[in-house]
Amino acid sequence: MRTAGRTHHPHDDAPDTAAAFARLADLPDGPRRRALRDELVEVWLPMAERIAVRFRGRGENLEDLYQVAALGLVKAVDHYDPARGRAFEAYAVPTITGEIKRHFRDHMWTLHVPRRVQDLRNRVRRAVKEVAQTTPGRAPTVAEIAECAGLTEDEVRTGMEALECFTALSLEAEMPGTDGYALGDSLGGPDPSYDTVVDRVAVRPCLEALPERERTILYLRFFKGMTQSGIAEELGISQMHVSRLLSGCFAQLREEILAETR
Repeated sequence: MRTAGRTHHPHDDAPDTAAAFARLADLPDGPRRRALRDELVEVWLPMAERIAVRFRGRGENLEDLYQVAALGLVKAVDHYDPARGRAFEAYAVPTITGEIKRHFRDHMWTLHVPRRVQDLRNRVRRAVKEVAQTTPGRAPTVAEIAECAGLTEDEVRTGMEALECFTALSLEAEMPGTDGYALGDSLGGPDPSYDTVVDRVAVRPCLEALPERERTILYLRFFKGMTQSGIAEELGISQMHVSRLLSGCFAQLREEILAETR
């Protein structure tokens, strides 16, 4: 809605549009009403842009703020009722300001933060700026911020934590104090050993229920790494018998474990 190089209203005082709003209220929907509505939006647009400038430096592009403020102005023009006797500016300013604040709340936070915490963040941010003017050369303390903002120190800490939630770092962002070490490099991956731990815990009661000879065969095969022939020689039985005992153990363990998971 805003074009580059637009000439702003030359006066600091508000334009006199009371008569125009009265005509707008009486006009039926149609080309004449839409044209008058557009004229009112145009003449009040500099005020909307001045409101948008107040929110500059909070992480949003100024041109985008102009667009949001213009949207708020259009809503104010469409819903203003001159019959209530209230000046348009008194109605439009909170409408436009509210639209900008909603934009920040709904579109600028990369993490979901409760409204109460967002309010704490804003109060802490304002208090930090105020206290910093009286404490040059050092950062304000939590106690000083709390006193200035009328908050508890715990609330100040919550608000300060929320200051870090407004934007998120890319996983490709370089970590402070490192030489090209990205944030993503510090993230771990799935550990396959967890599955092994789960399997061992699940099978242990079943192993303990086996006869001693079967437990010995499994131990020699899977913990000592012996071959079936070596186990047969160790226990004085045939290799075929060892093979049958192992197959029987496997079938029994599988059946018991599956039964527990059903």
